[in-house]
Amino acid sequence: MATTSRSLDEPPAFDDSPDTGRAARERLPLFLHGEWTSSPQRRDLVKILQEEAGPRIPELMPIRYNRMAGSLSAFYRGTPAVMAADLAGVPDSGLTVQLSGDAHLSNFGLFASPERRLLFDLDDFDETLPGPFEWDVKRLAASIVVAALDNGSPEQAAATAATEAVRGYRTHLAELAAATELAVWYEHIAADGLLQEVGDLLERARLHSSLDHARETDSSKAIAKLTAPGSDGRPRFVHDPPLVEPVAEKDRAVVKHVFEDYRATLPPAQARLLDRFRFVDAARKVVGIGSVGTRCYLLLLEGRVAGDLLLLQAKEAEPSVLAPHVQVPVSHEGRRVVEGQRLLQAFGDIFLGWSTGPTGRHFYWRQLLDMKGSASLQGMSDSLMRQYAALCGRALARGHARSGHRAAVAAYLGDDDSFDRAITAFALAYARQTVADHAVFTRAISDGRLPSVRS
Repeated sequence: MATTSRSLDEPPAFDDSPDTGRAARERLPLFLHGEWTSSPQRRDLVKILQEEAGPRIPELMPIRYNRMAGSLSAFYRGTPAVMAADLAGVPDSGLTVQLSGDAHLSNFGLFASPERRLLFDLDDFDETLPGPFEWDVKRLAASIVVAALDNGSPEQAAATAATEAVRGYRTHLAELAAATELAVWYEHIAADGLLQEVGDLLERARLHSSLDHARETDSSKAIAKLTAPGSDGRPRFVHDPPLVEPVAEKDRAVVKHVFEDYRATLPPAQARLLDRFRFVDAARKVVGIGSVGTRCYLLLLEGRVAGDLLLLQAKEAEPSVLAPHVQVPVSHEGRRVVEGQRLLQAFGDIFLGWSTGPTGRHFYWRQLLDMKGSASLQGMSDSLMRQYAALCGRALARGHARSGHRAAVAAYLGDDDSFDRAITAFALAYARQTVADHAVFTRAISDGRLPSVRS
């Protein structure tokens, strides 16, 4: 993403004042956010998915569609481009923040800070770009309704959980609007502190178990699952097509060249740290739901001490699903993802970087499974869903507040629940749209327009 320089005595480049927010509220009253009806000009769902498949690996697309067909939530996760087109078709506030671009419920979770503390935050930034703040809020709220309905909860319980998320977002943003710049920047959600917020003993025990599991989930488990000792005794990736395919010997020189391109994007200290490891093996791996079909590689590195292993992931960065709908110049998609993550996330992976592949494709790099964890949404009680939704709303507000316009957005939202009720109404309507879209999707699989195969 392009940046511009300014002298120290110049004011900020944007107008982050309550007056800006109140003026936006005059242009677009809060209740209008609650409206959603499918337009006759709405883009065809199947065509959007087919266009997305164009630059991806063809033989992996049936796996993607099969994973999306697994549940209503999985389908919703795999269709951010559909919702981006829908959101771009309705009036927006004009109040811009750095968006996640895909702030659904499953894109929040636990991860380790560089100080090895467990934090809760946004954890996926493939679609990040600046845009109207409410696009992320609507994406989150609708995902909560979809997840609750998937669990068999009544619509009223789903609506209550969505309201909690929006209220959490609005009230925390108001708190951050009154805070200093550095206080906002250092704001974070410590995972251990969440235990004090859970009143129910059973739910507290489940959360404690989730935190312990996240602390124990590191790359060593992935390495044990994905590798086996080679002829020299060092680990090598196991061939498990099409999910894991080791890079051929003839392609290793290319991998190492791309690795050097990535190394050059790291700060000097991290580059020096990386130099203490040597290349062992590389493999292509299928990941996620919406990302299936993009190119994703794992690199296994070894330190000077035997068994000191580092697992890096190089994931292809395609143009954001928001790109057709916002006018933001992007010079490198991998850099876009990394810089967006650094803006939104309280503490980022020390090995975040980017590179360009031999065919001009863009990638971003990070560690794989560094003390990571996420909530199990399947079967989550209505009570826990409400608490989790509020936590996600709070985390989203903190991310948005770091990139600017927090005072304007807070003034736009006001201090009553008008925005909460409007977004909840939208979430319910859009969840019904998702149910209808899912039926279209499954018919497209049945009639062969979208191929599907079990992975």
